[in-house]
Amino acid sequence: MNPLLAPGLSPAFDEIQAQHIQPAVDTLLAAAQAEIDRIAAAATPDYPAVVLALDRATEPLDHAMAIIGHLESVRTAPELRDAYNAVLPSVAEFGASVPLNPKLWGAVRQVTDAPEGVHRRFLTKTQRGFRRAGADLAPNDKERLTEINVELAQVTTRFGQNALDATNAWDLVVKDEAELAGLPPSAIDAARQSALSKSLDGWRFTLQAPSVKAVLTYLDNPGIREQVWRAQATRASSGETNNAELIPQVLRLRAEKASLLGFDNFADFVLEERMAKSGTRAMAFLDELFARTAPRFAEERQELEAFAARPLEPWDVGYWAEKQRRALYDFDEEALRPYFPLEGVVDGMFRIFEGLFGLQISRRPEILGWHADVECFEIRTDDGRVAGLFYTDWFPRENKRDGAWMDALRTGGPGPGPDGFEPHVGLMCGNLTPPVAGRPALLTHREVETVFHEFGHLLHQCLSTVEVRTLSGTRVAWDFVELPSQIMENWCWERDALSRFARHWETGEPVPTAMFDRMKRARNFRAATYQMRQLSFGILDLKLHTGYDPARDGDVLDYSRRVMQPMSTATLPDDYAMVAGFTHLFNDPVGYGAGYYSYKWGEVLDADAFSRFQREGIFNAETGAAFRKEVLEKGCSEEPEMLYRAFMGRDPDLSALLERNGLLAAQPVR
Repeated sequence: MNPLLAPGLSPAFDEIQAQHIQPAVDTLLAAAQAEIDRIAAAATPDYPAVVLALDRATEPLDHAMAIIGHLESVRTAPELRDAYNAVLPSVAEFGASVPLNPKLWGAVRQVTDAPEGVHRRFLTKTQRGFRRAGADLAPNDKERLTEINVELAQVTTRFGQNALDATNAWDLVVKDEAELAGLPPSAIDAARQSALSKSLDGWRFTLQAPSVKAVLTYLDNPGIREQVWRAQATRASSGETNNAELIPQVLRLRAEKASLLGFDNFADFVLEERMAKSGTRAMAFLDELFARTAPRFAEERQELEAFAARPLEPWDVGYWAEKQRRALYDFDEEALRPYFPLEGVVDGMFRIFEGLFGLQISRRPEILGWHADVECFEIRTDDGRVAGLFYTDWFPRENKRDGAWMDALRTGGPGPGPDGFEPHVGLMCGNLTPPVAGRPALLTHREVETVFHEFGHLLHQCLSTVEVRTLSGTRVAWDFVELPSQIMENWCWERDALSRFARHWETGEPVPTAMFDRMKRARNFRAATYQMRQLSFGILDLKLHTGYDPARDGDVLDYSRRVMQPMSTATLPDDYAMVAGFTHLFNDPVGYGAGYYSYKWGEVLDADAFSRFQREGIFNAETGAAFRKEVLEKGCSEEPEMLYRAFMGRDPDLSALLERNGLLAAQPVR
């Protein structure tokens, strides 16, 4: 039995092999095409027979591809990668063909009525989605659009694989222990364990996030800091993993697709369906934040250079900033690690949001994942319904992509079963500090925020009660999707919340009051610099997708460096190529392309929305119930502006973010 053809609620990850992929996808593609043909031939083209039927038409194929794509992200191997790459063109071609099917579009277009509420919205969005996908194009343009979609799927997948391969291809082994001066014991132990895992003598550093962060923040040796920084900054920009050759292809294909569909640029095409509505409005939002941030950013840069008493290279900035923070606030982030053992953080987080949102979360040890580190959990709502299952996979591996993310393996909805609603299935992945030297995984505070962030996405997926799968869970406007995730990070800064999950791994003692006070005082240290860094990513993204012209602007790596330079604390070298590893933008046909501004947009929403919890109580179950009802359960059943107003009673206020970051007094510089 092919495990991809009957995966059930919890897939048999240990049984799925590369040889299962092609036959499973062939079978599921044929079944999906047969279902599309059946819907297109509906005798009575009404809402249930056509539009609602489309909501479930491709679910088995979607589920299988979610599993396959996930395994390629967390357990990649040559055979698996080859099998995944082999099926991508046919799956992409099928996906593009559905809205371009004239008979199906004829049936969809005939549907004029649907029940009020989410179903009426689904009808409207479905018909608009067909048009946005090219249903009204001439036959030759439809053919070209299909070619573009297939090529985008292939090129963006190759981009992500190149980034992973380039990350794994680089390491640095230090032989002399004296060269490790400055590194905290946790980083030294991790480097030693990494070396031993490769049967090497010494201490091994890689481009995985915990390793890079430790070196650039603490290591006294500037030569080694420079090697690590340059390797990270030029990742996937040359050789066999050269993404610099793929970025122009992606941008060209995206621009051509937008033009075919009647848009001036890819940003306008993507953002028509999001809160920003257009690339111009998104850029105006970032420009406003830039203007409010620039004065303090310039001051922070001058203050750091004065503190270091020397001109700073890019690999010096994090190192001297950490020394400056210690000097100003007597705060060492490493001193917090013993209070953040991963298991305690996760369990405490569950308890907080169980009480806030009326949930019960429990381990399901009998359900196996794709690796020994993976755990499975179940979420039940206060009425006893199983809302979802989810998996956690927190530590780096060489066959796992970098970063942190939440993903959905299955979107639930009305169906058979005692509750009349099939559970959702999701996952949370990260690349956090792993356990070393007999100690549990001890996290930084930023890593704790990452765990809370991804859990917010997970709850947004698993608590959705939307009847229509296509509008359920996190399938919302991408500049709204970060609200449920980013708002969760606020609890990591509240003393009463910390006392519920931050306990010393050996003594069980809470974070000392004096240490917490120093942490709070240091919260806005270099806030303008960190905000400017995020703005640099968002501004570069929009410029690439609205106005970049290689004939006029030159090489994409050089252009990207020039765009980002004004928002960097130090001068970026000529070979700076961060964009070549910018998987958020380029490892998906759409992804965060023209949408990276969403993180800052989401911060505005989360800072403002959290102000209600601050007024009414961060553990107030009534406030939590309102957030669950108006945001977490609603998916895309209403416009995001309406959902936000339902919870807050008004539109969002930018000043909440500026106040939280200590930038409220800053005036725009025009």
